Amino acid sequence: MKRKVYAFAFFMLLSGSLAQAQVKDPVVESIVKEANENSQLEVLAHELLDGIGPRLVGTPEMQKAHDWAVAKYKSWGIEARNEKWGEWRGWQRGTTHVDMVHPRVQSLEATQLAWSPGTKSKGVTAEVIVLPEVQDSVAFQRWLPSAKGKIVMISMMQPTGRPDYNWEEFATKESLEKMKQHRDSLNDAWSERMKTMGYNSRTLPPALEKAGAAGVVTSNWSRGFGVNKIFGAYTNKIPSIDMALEDYGMLYRLVESGSKPQIKIQAESKNLKNAPTFNTIAEIKGTEKPEEYVILSAHFDSWDGGTGATDNGTGTIVMMEAMRILKKMYPNPKRTILAGHWGSEEQGLNGSRAFVADHPQIVKNTQAVFNQDNGTGRVANISGQGFLHAYDFLGRWLSAAPNEITSSIETHFPGFPGGGGSDHASFVAAGAPAFMLSSLSWSYGTYTWHTNRDTYDKIVFDDVRSNAILVAILAYKASEDPNMSNRERIVLPVDQRTGEQRTWPALREPTRKGGLD
Repeated sequence: MKRKVYAFAFFMLLSGSLAQAQVKDPVVESIVKEANENSQLEVLAHELLDGIGPRLVGTPEMQKAHDWAVAKYKSWGIEARNEKWGEWRGWQRGTTHVDMVHPRVQSLEATQLAWSPGTKSKGVTAEVIVLPEVQDSVAFQRWLPSAKGKIVMISMMQPTGRPDYNWEEFATKESLEKMKQHRDSLNDAWSERMKTMGYNSRTLPPALEKAGAAGVVTSNWSRGFGVNKIFGAYTNKIPSIDMALEDYGMLYRLVESGSKPQIKIQAESKNLKNAPTFNTIAEIKGTEKPEEYVILSAHFDSWDGGTGATDNGTGTIVMMEAMRILKKMYPNPKRTILAGHWGSEEQGLNGSRAFVADHPQIVKNTQAVFNQDNGTGRVANISGQGFLHAYDFLGRWLSAAPNEITSSIETHFPGFPGGGGSDHASFVAAGAPAFMLSSLSWSYGTYTWHTNRDTYDKIVFDDVRSNAILVAILAYKASEDPNMSNRERIVLPVDQRTGEQRTWPALREPTRKGGLD
């Protein structure tokens, strides 16, 4: 009970400290001035997102991004390097073109999934079929030969292409409720169908490939207008594509009405030799305590349905811009300031986990890690991540930032340790004070997280600029702090569901050889 009161008191104290009048600090003022009057964010975003594009691990574009970042840092007088930590299946996306060729001709909106096998130059043309309703897995095994030579649709047909907010604005209460009940019943029926077949979304494509299917089509709708999630393929020889809800539904209805639609898929991707995987590390050497570290953290890789703008191009350019500003306005930090741009976060925090495993001395001497990885919004929430005295140091550092930067930030001390989700968790597991700078949503989960719409135009640069200012100030104050941050952890509560004592997240090894069979 005392510990809970103590945590609440800290929260209230921080709220008060952030509201107090600021004492002018010339370094803070220069950081704010440089960020507002000489911002490089738009240029960085354009070069990275429009010029290089998506950064799927194992692709040439990922390597180009690493090399670009090193060159950019060096142009600012900041030392930078690419540190190899593993290797991944090499692959490069090519063009995707999909057309319905029967019962009429229409170009369709679709893209191949990451690591999908390509097609021959003439493409593949075949009838489209849908998954059957079967009584049990034995019946499905009997059906499987029917997939030979066919392109199989393996996602549920959505009953509406309008997001819920659109229904809620215009539909009658009765119509809205009817739609939701219909959709729920379809979801339940589809889940039961998959369960009865004995497969899931990962295991079904290989089974269809083995049965001789000509291709696999999914439609992973993200419940927004024109937006789908684009992840990876599970086939090794036949193309796997994701299709827009509108075109997917049309084909599905044509199949159900007996029209036997046919589509042609041309997918020009190619497998490459295994690719080395890297973290890009930039460094401003400390002058008084060079063996102690402040780390700015953001994953560099992305999925490749869009260009990875808000996941995590925005986090990347925030850390790069903060480093640029610090080098110019705070060139001789007391502690060494590192920026870590991690590879293969999307497949399990692999780059940051590798860094933690490969650099135990740096992790041991880390003052703080500031991580961002959830969209374009200004920072709105910071947790103490289960470090008992996080308020003592993080509260002081936050209070140095201008009120217009911190006034909308909610803090939770001491909070609970992050077990995953983003790269701060790799450091938290090792006992290093690492903090997720969580952002306002801007419909991130629906419209940009892992989607085909995660592009430059979704960036809100005023919010991103605010974040760069915040990160630069936090890094400056963490570097200047005369004391090392306290790493004492809270005693985690009992899990009410299991009745067992919760434990601190365990260190996990990275996958150092990915996609290599």
